[in-house]
This record gives sequence, structure tokens and C-alpha cells, in this order.
Amino acid sequence: MLGGIRRGFAIGLLVAATTAALPAFAAGSPGDIGDAWIKAVTASDIEAVMKLYAENAVAWFPDEPEHQGAAAIRSAYKDMFEHFKINSAALTNRHSEGDGKHESHWGNFSMAVTQKSDGKAMTWTGRYTDVTELRKGQWVYVADHASGDPPPPQAAAAK
Repeated sequence: MLGGIRRGFAIGLLVAATTAALPAFAAGSPGDIGDAWIKAVTASDIEAVMKLYAENAVAWFPDEPEHQGAAAIRSAYKDMFEHFKINSAALTNRHSEGDGKHESHWGNFSMAVTQKSDGKAMTWTGRYTDVTELRKGQWVYVADHASGDPPPPQAAAAK
């Protein structure tokens, strides 16, 4: 009898754990959005990038004004892809915190790019903070903020 109760409890626990994990597994983990962004940006795939943003998202990119809504964000990425070949992108020093429906991420980014007009290669580096939300089974950015690295202390003091 005790073996049957233990086996029934173990099966019930396994079913509960599997059922609880299904929505998160079906939607992917909230941290996957950063990897999807890297893949989409490196491929200069505007459609894949835009699948990562909510229709009412807001974005702030280095040295640019606020981009409010999907159309403005699309325009910013379109402009970048038209003027630069994205050679690589990386998110490092990654952190996150969330509650299962919302997730905040922060860390550092780098993008190696080549300017299409003159072939000049450059690397952009900076910091990022974003907020994602689980909507219709998909994690999407609702706020995306990136800023360039500040100048080194001696350069800042010289100004």
C-alpha cells in the first residue's frame, strides 16, 4: 500500500512538474530572446527582428531619438541594415530577473559592422537594458534601451 502511495505521489509530482513546465517550454525561455536577436541582427533579417518586438514597444538606441512603436523600430533597423553589414553581434555579462510573465535583461553588447559606403570596419560596444513580456505564448521586447560605452575616465576629464 505504501509503495502504491509513493508511486502515485511520484507520478502526480512528475505530471504536475511537466504540466507546469509546458507553457514556459512552449514559449521558449525568456532568455532566448537575446539569442534570437543576435541571430536576426547578424542575418540582417528585419522580419525576424520585428517578431521580437511588441507592436507598442519603445526602443532607445545609441545616439538616436526614441523609437515609439513597431513602425519606428522597424525604420531604425531598416536604416542600420541599409548602411551597415553586420558581421557579428554578442551579448555578454548577461543578467536577468523576472516573474514568469515579465523579464528584465541587462548586460553589455558588441557589434562588429562594416559601413557599406566605404568598407570601414568598426565595433560598437555598450550596455543594454530591456524588458520583455510573454504575449500570446511568445516573449517580446516591450522596452529596449542600448547606450554606447562612456569614454574612458581620462578622455572624459579632458573635455
